[in-house]
Amino acid sequence: MPLHPSRRQALTALGLLPLAQPALARPALAQSARWPERPVEILVGFSAGGGTDVTARTFARFLEREIGGAVVVSNRPGASGEIALAAVARARADGHTLGITNMPGLVTLPIERRAPQFGLDDLEYVANLVSDPSAFSVLAGSPVRDLGDLVARAKQRPETITFGSTGVGTDDHLALVLFQQASGARLVHVPFPGAGPMRTAILGGQVEVAGLNVGEVAATPDGLRMIAQGGARRSPFAPDVPTLREAGLDVIMGSERGIVVAKGTPAGVVERLRQAADRVAGDPEFRRQARAQFTELDHLDGRTWRDRLAEADRRFRELWRVTPWSES
Repeated sequence: MPLHPSRRQALTALGLLPLAQPALARPALAQSARWPERPVEILVGFSAGGGTDVTARTFARFLEREIGGAVVVSNRPGASGEIALAAVARARADGHTLGITNMPGLVTLPIERRAPQFGLDDLEYVANLVSDPSAFSVLAGSPVRDLGDLVARAKQRPETITFGSTGVGTDDHLALVLFQQASGARLVHVPFPGAGPMRTAILGGQVEVAGLNVGEVAATPDGLRMIAQGGARRSPFAPDVPTLREAGLDVIMGSERGIVVAKGTPAGVVERLRQAADRVAGDPEFRRQARAQFTELDHLDGRTWRDRLAEADRRFRELWRVTPWSES
């Protein structure tokens, strides 16, 4: 029979009954305890074979061990990654649909689109994993010797040299925008749905310069030659390749890759994801595989990462005001 209120209070005070949990906390704890209830899916906004896809697939294998459930990777290329990120933002907020982001697109897409399908406030931030500098690459036999040579040729033949990127507003494209702003040279931007198709295009002579990331070229050079890269310092995976700053252009640009989930996902599930991502990022075998894939790790917990994104949002909004890159 139910306890009289006064008797329940007395037993609780003596420690013979558990303290009641706040009503709002119980559902979150229960959902966290049950999660995952089915396979977790990571959506990739680019075609298979590129750096973002490789990072997602490696992370997925280690995440499975941490959460005790299956993790699958699905490619949804298109609109410079917007299709996949919008799908994550609209997904059921239960922690079973994750997205791997690609900076700066995560920040720039909502700025450049008239009717963006997602915004920074539509997502919860689990962890950033990678920072891979943007790079300018040409065919190994290209007459373009270095970045200075590219600038000179582009100024001699403005808007004739083609530059491939993985889409408007991606790090590859914005590296081009900033390069043009700093150098005064003008190239022709040619967007592709991913690094794989872009690599095919430059090897086939359809574009003259490719905006692949350092890791994407260093892992499989295949007749390509990096002439400059957008990191703050030289990359351990391409120590002979100068930075854009060393070439005299004040440009830093790269691809940051991290994990997000829909806004409104139970706090307990988000916290479990963050803890799992932290453990994966610190796993010596994960770090070894990242090095073998020519990937520079840059792990940030979700809260710190969100603060960095807010600052990036401010900077890119100012860049958009000065140089609207959708027109570049």
